[in-house]
Amino acid sequence: MLLVHPVHEVLRQIPLLIGSLVLGSATGNPVWALSGVSLIVGYGLARWFTTAYRIGPDELQLRTGVLQRKVLSLPRNRIRSVSTDARLLHRLLGLTVLQVSTGQQAGADTSFALDAVPAREVPALRATLLAEALAPPGPAGSPGRMLARWHPSWLRYSALSFNGLLMIAAAFGVLYQAGAVATLQDSGVIPDPADMVGSALITVLVIVTASVVLSVLQSLLTYANLELRRDADLLHLSHGLLRVREHTFDMRRLRGGSLREPLVVRLFGGARLDAVMTGVAGVGEASQLLPPCPRGTAESVLAELIGHRAAVDGPLRAHGAAATRRRWTRALAVPSVFAVPLAVGLLPGWGWIGWAVLALCCALLAFDRARSLGHRVVNGWLVARAGSVERRRDCIASDGIVGWTVRQTPLQRRAGVATLVAATAAGVKRYQILDVPAEVVWSIAADVSGWLADTHWVRCHDGGATKR
Repeated sequence: MLLVHPVHEVLRQIPLLIGSLVLGSATGNPVWALSGVSLIVGYGLARWFTTAYRIGPDELQLRTGVLQRKVLSLPRNRIRSVSTDARLLHRLLGLTVLQVSTGQQAGADTSFALDAVPAREVPALRATLLAEALAPPGPAGSPGRMLARWHPSWLRYSALSFNGLLMIAAAFGVLYQAGAVATLQDSGVIPDPADMVGSALITVLVIVTASVVLSVLQSLLTYANLELRRDADLLHLSHGLLRVREHTFDMRRLRGGSLREPLVVRLFGGARLDAVMTGVAGVGEASQLLPPCPRGTAESVLAELIGHRAAVDGPLRAHGAAATRRRWTRALAVPSVFAVPLAVGLLPGWGWIGWAVLALCCALLAFDRARSLGHRVVNGWLVARAGSVERRRDCIASDGIVGWTVRQTPLQRRAGVATLVAATAAGVKRYQILDVPAEVVWSIAADVSGWLADTHWVRCHDGGATKR
């Protein structure tokens, strides 16, 4: 760590180093540049001498701080998951960063991370940290049951994402703000915008190709060598080519899973799997078990985790004509608005071609959204599906639902439908069943949560009513 800390500090403080180099060049005194490097390296070395941790019988303590001392305490019975993150330099030195999570949102100042632990000590340390929450795993040396393993063919789904395009846009924005774009245009490296318009097709092809390459490369570096395995009540996830990350979850805190199917990925038979688990963030990388992969693989893993295949791929109950009509009405509202200026001649006649394309896309979107909408209650599981551009199927355990909310907008009341919201301590905390017929909304909640059968209405002071 006497090597790792200074190197990482130098990388983090690159803007400060650039400033010291500019100041040294402007004044003709190289001492400024040397002083900047020396201060950053010295700070990195001091971090090692001022950092220590202790594992007590009831709590963990982490002491850090060079200029300001800070002691972070964490009750051991609040530990929900343990993960590791090993960058390239850590791996070369046989080290890793061990992160402990309690399920609460933690910022940079409150995250409990041990940077860095010898990799050979991680298994024993992980077992010690999770001893309060988990029974001992299987026999020593038992590899557990492999649920999924990364395959190079999964890269075809990453090519369908917009990650590469976002990276290109971000890089262009940084270069533009720094004035590098104008400099490159003056040098002739980047053609004039007027010339680029003339070769628009070539420009689009170059951008699309670069976007696909960057997306595939990012997916390869992030998810290569992915392995998802289960060992008794432990769920282990590891992935990464240069930077290896490992996550260990308590299976007894699993409350279900979500199959996410972006439109383009779904057209090519792909899906992503997220865990619905207490103590784990509901969105993003923290809850992701499988990146975009074949839908059959994601469904098989989810069925294995929750132990119920019908909840994963079984048929769903439609929400009726009113819900379908609402999707068609909202989708066709956009082309209807554009049809007015075309009809009165405010737009050129060839605009009808674009309007026809827009109307067709909106109709297909409405059809797909209406077809995707549905729910099911089966053997202690609530299943809800909705969406088209980002379709998702949520499978939530009924014993993990702690409350219900019924919401109706004025338009929903007029259509006779309502949105049923299940509250849970896991995942994104709230899972919706959209546009359910109002007359059956509470019966659905009662089918999932048996304790609703004994509820009664209580009159509120404002004249409303609530169900308890």
